[in-house]
Amino acid sequence: MRRVVFYLLVASSLLFSANLKNDKNIDEQELQKIKLAQEDIRREKIAKYNSELKEIEDKIAKKDSVWMKSYSSYLTSLDVRESLEKILERINYLQKKKSKTLSETDELSALIAREKILTSQIEKLKKKDSSPFSDLLTPPNIDEVPTIDNPFDVFTGISLIKTLDRDFNYYILKRDELKELIALLRSEVRIYSEIMSLDDENIYADKAELKIKQLERFESALDTMKVTADVYQKRLDIIEVKINKEVEEQAFKLAKIGVVILIVFIFFFLLKLFAKKYITDNERFYMANKIITFGNFTLIVLILFFNYIENVSYLVTILGFASAGIAIAMKDWFMSILGWLVIVIGGSIHVGDRIRVDMDGMMYVGDVMDISLLRMTILEDITLTSAEYNRRAGRIIFIPNNYVFTRMIANYTHSTLKTVWDGVKITITFDSNHKKAMHLAKEITKKFSKGYTDITRKQLNKLRNQYSLKNTNVEPRIFSFIESNGIAIDAWYLTNAYATLTLRSVISTEIIDAFMAEDDITIAYPTQMLHLEKPAKRTPPFATDEEIV
Repeated sequence: MRRVVFYLLVASSLLFSANLKNDKNIDEQELQKIKLAQEDIRREKIAKYNSELKEIEDKIAKKDSVWMKSYSSYLTSLDVRESLEKILERINYLQKKKSKTLSETDELSALIAREKILTSQIEKLKKKDSSPFSDLLTPPNIDEVPTIDNPFDVFTGISLIKTLDRDFNYYILKRDELKELIALLRSEVRIYSEIMSLDDENIYADKAELKIKQLERFESALDTMKVTADVYQKRLDIIEVKINKEVEEQAFKLAKIGVVILIVFIFFFLLKLFAKKYITDNERFYMANKIITFGNFTLIVLILFFNYIENVSYLVTILGFASAGIAIAMKDWFMSILGWLVIVIGGSIHVGDRIRVDMDGMMYVGDVMDISLLRMTILEDITLTSAEYNRRAGRIIFIPNNYVFTRMIANYTHSTLKTVWDGVKITITFDSNHKKAMHLAKEITKKFSKGYTDITRKQLNKLRNQYSLKNTNVEPRIFSFIESNGIAIDAWYLTNAYATLTLRSVISTEIIDAFMAEDDITIAYPTQMLHLEKPAKRTPPFATDEEIV
């Protein structure tokens, strides 16, 4: 019975152990399947993370960021420096080696050449290996802020504010670009940390470490940029407040000067109205008007000078340099101004005078319409000069004032004298009664120029107070001259300086009519006499008597 029980127990134990082995085999298969499934899941996650990294890298590449370019240059500089150190170590080793093979000699030459190339590259990238973002982190340079002490500097100050704001906005744009880049880098670091938790073989460890270092550098640059931007912003605020305050001061100062100038304008305008009302003589009114205008201009210039030049010595210096510059570079203008002073102060020429000016071989006769600081303006009239030489009249002629020193200017109506001598010349034949002709010419000129003769006599008496006058004979003068084709009767008389041709035309026709009415007076004109003579017969040489017959 005990044996039966024993065998039963042995059999049951054997059956139980067989079941245990079967269960163990089943568990190992399940574990293997679980491990394979987990490996597939891990690989899928890593592939997904790599896809996300690829998308982020593409976004960074599309931005074409200056920050990434700067960082890339920094890494390149480090690689070049590391390569150069290895090359230098190898060069030192080969140079110290006493016996070198041919291949080692060639290697040494190649390494020396490469060392020179890398050294030149390091010189170009020498700023990159110390700080990758030194240029980008440096805020825009602020030049010396000008002091606004005149209206023209207002535009400079406003332009400076706009320039500084534009540069600062560009600096802020770079900061915002850096923030976006850091956000992408943080996403990359987070993804790498997820990958590292799945990476049992540490394949991504180096990449993750490099990415973390890159993020740290960019975050450090952002911190520096934030502090720099705040300081720069405060400095800009101070500059803008200073410039705006100075602009307001200049605007207020300019308004005060404008009020003063307006008062000066009103005062001189009233002076012009007073002169127009109480000065009836046109010439005196013109001179008074010129003096008032010049005084107005001078006073305004002095107001501006004394308001915008703090030190009076500066004014003297500026005027000295200005005078020297005008004398050297603007000689003609300077001489014209001196000429204007001579004309105005000397009184040799006035507005309304009839003058003649010789310019470059041409003669111009006209009435002075204006005498400005640089030139005289004359209106060309129909005169004997325009009739015989120019064949033009009515032109506006501009005469530089410096011509009073270098050209001949004749004044036909100087001071109170308004008449000039004019003459008519008529030639009569030798057999004419020249005495009667001279008498007739004298009577005619006396008759038509009597009024101008009396006026001239009074005018010359007034001029005796200013000039020494010896010959004051104002009566018409008749002269006779012997010429090749007859006797020339030259009659001279006084006439209006503004209408010489009119009286000449009248006197000329009257003298012709008077001479034509006389039987013993014949007006001469170019003639020719033909003398015809019958030619005498001449005997040909070697002629015989028979031939002559």
